[in-house]
Amino acid sequence: MRILLIKMSSMGDVFHTFPALSDALAAIPDLSVDWVVEKSFADIPAWHPVVDKVYGIELRKWRKTLWKKNTRACIKTFFERVNQTQYDLVLDAQGLLKSAWVARKIAKKQSVPIAGYNWQSAREPLATLCYQKKYAVGKNQHAILRLRQLFAQALSYSLESHQPIQYGLNTTYWNKPDVLIENLGQADYAVFLHGTTWDTKYWPEANWRELLARVNRAGLKVVLPWGNEDERLRALRIADTAEPENTWVPAKPLTLNTVAHLLSFAKNVVSVDTGLSHVAAALEVPMVVLYRVTDPKLVGAAGEKVVRLESPCAPDYLKQFPNQETEARSLNGLSVTDVYRHLDGLSEPKI
Repeated sequence: MRILLIKMSSMGDVFHTFPALSDALAAIPDLSVDWVVEKSFADIPAWHPVVDKVYGIELRKWRKTLWKKNTRACIKTFFERVNQTQYDLVLDAQGLLKSAWVARKIAKKQSVPIAGYNWQSAREPLATLCYQKKYAVGKNQHAILRLRQLFAQALSYSLESHQPIQYGLNTTYWNKPDVLIENLGQADYAVFLHGTTWDTKYWPEANWRELLARVNRAGLKVVLPWGNEDERLRALRIADTAEPENTWVPAKPLTLNTVAHLLSFAKNVVSVDTGLSHVAAALEVPMVVLYRVTDPKLVGAAGEKVVRLESPCAPDYLKQFPNQETEARSLNGLSVTDVYRHLDGLSEPKI
């Protein structure tokens, strides 16, 4: 059986899909999945063994330049390439108008059904008008469970309640990145994912520095990746008080593939609410994630080795703090000690 999966973005959404693919592969051993995903994430789907072809789509770019002849030519070429393969089913696992449009462009050409959420379950109910097979999936559940339930219904297999999350990524032949070995040798290390999108989601730099010192004393070196200039400067400030040989701030941004390999060999990961936390969760690395002003209930990083720490402000989605009292309250339960005691295999050394 060969299906075409439409699940284009964001990074978290892409990683949330892997447990459903693992369920499906276990239930249907001859299953093959091709995946339409935003081009910026096109390296990711192939990490799962059930995924064959990956079609990187530039839908965001197309929407901004739809009037251009070159854009229309790119769209035509993209769909011609996808339609070279015949599918048994197109599964829209996103439930949006844009994903339904992509699914319909392919399914109509091939005369195959589209499956997806029903009217009550889809994020944009009008998208369901494009589907021939529609399934009820409760909205008040984590995105991973919603996807697992959708796949089980669309592909006709049973999903046991409380079945463990298995991302099932094929990392057998992964190696430590050369750039990591050049800087830290073969030493054990932790990774601190300190960069995020909202100022209110940051963890104070003083906390990172204190945690860095405690992790170093426990025998682990620390890697501080970064993705833009602000994050680079923050990483350097965090590392500034540590011995140079105990920390590594990359000289330039690492590719997503390199970061993934870096995370897969880490002993521990500490992260704020950021897309890379989903990467670490999928790689089943012991991780503590800090939710200062965002609620992980529906879309947070999830997995057997993920510990989620939430402040009392986590449900509030604050992009600004109304006062200093709220700002202080947003750190309750997220102290350095709270984080350290959840790090896998570490104890406080005697001084």
